[in-house]
Amino acid sequence: MAPEVKHSILCVDDEVDNVDALERLFRRKFNVFKATSAAAALKLLAQHPVTVIISDQRMPQMTGVEFLQESLKTHPNAIRILLTGYTDIDSVIAAINSGQIYRYVTKPWDPVDLANAVDRAVERYEMGLELVEKNRALRAALEELQTLDQAKNQFMVLVNHELKTPLTSMLSFTDLLSETRLDADQGKMLGRIKGAALRLQEMINDALEFVSAETSQTRVDLRPLSSISLFSRASLPDMVNVVAQSRHVDFEVSIENQQVMADEKLIRNVFRRLVHNAAKFASAGTNVVVTGASVDGRYRVSIENRGVPIDDARIAQLMKPFTLNENTLNHSIGTGLGLPISLALLKLHGSTLRFASEGDRVIVSFDLALT
Repeated sequence: MAPEVKHSILCVDDEVDNVDALERLFRRKFNVFKATSAAAALKLLAQHPVTVIISDQRMPQMTGVEFLQESLKTHPNAIRILLTGYTDIDSVIAAINSGQIYRYVTKPWDPVDLANAVDRAVERYEMGLELVEKNRALRAALEELQTLDQAKNQFMVLVNHELKTPLTSMLSFTDLLSETRLDADQGKMLGRIKGAALRLQEMINDALEFVSAETSQTRVDLRPLSSISLFSRASLPDMVNVVAQSRHVDFEVSIENQQVMADEKLIRNVFRRLVHNAAKFASAGTNVVVTGASVDGRYRVSIENRGVPIDDARIAQLMKPFTLNENTLNHSIGTGLGLPISLALLKLHGSTLRFASEGDRVIVSFDLALT
């Protein structure tokens, strides 16, 4: 273990006996520098790092307050203590108020009181160094975050141009090929190529949507909207109904008509994803229950299905982007972005997702502001 490095203190007084007494008081614990004038003290400061400066107020040529003020130029972080008599109290108060000194000690000083004052001054100095280091670490962390934000922006540009452009070409040519004369095997292979391309397109769009929402680049157009128009049975997209019919799942929808503040496109996206998940993972032959009502001054939308119970650990895992839980989803198809996208879009509305699992009942809900 490296030996502990002693702090250094500078004692300044025009009376030699006083600086000698201060040296005897502190030499066991600190490196002590002595000076009998402000000029000599400034020369020492130009040559040595110092933690604490102790100065008498009444000195020739330059007062203690003036000297301590001058010492700020070379040792701005040093802690300053002024030795003074009661007659100098006005100048001392002015120095304290201007931040030039940490505290003052009246003469004749009490050795215990002065030693304690220096110990506290050293602690304050060390805290200041620690704060500087923490600020440096925070600046480094901020720079790293800014770099990550820049990387996300570059990622979005890359995906938008370098991936979507060739993908669009692939889909265009598969459409052209489908209009030509193909035998059964060629048609089958072309169908699989187009299916894979459409799947890739969905993954790209989901990734872009998630990154855009997470980095607050998604434009939000909040306006009063009817809850009936947003969440009624008629608002369910065809893809949700197709999934429900394939699994013999029906919908029970009960929506209280209110005016809510929301971005119509974004909230429809959230609602579609959540209802689609509920229909997809509900037990065959059961109902998905959709309700909307005013709760505690906000409008709450709840979507309930019956299926495989989900515990808190699985919910937390599913909320992480690009996470697939095959035990929950019963398959490995998906980007793992459905719930994270919904959560990110709800955050833009000052809302969040809530989950509750009671037996085989899984309920997901979110709130919106009422107008």
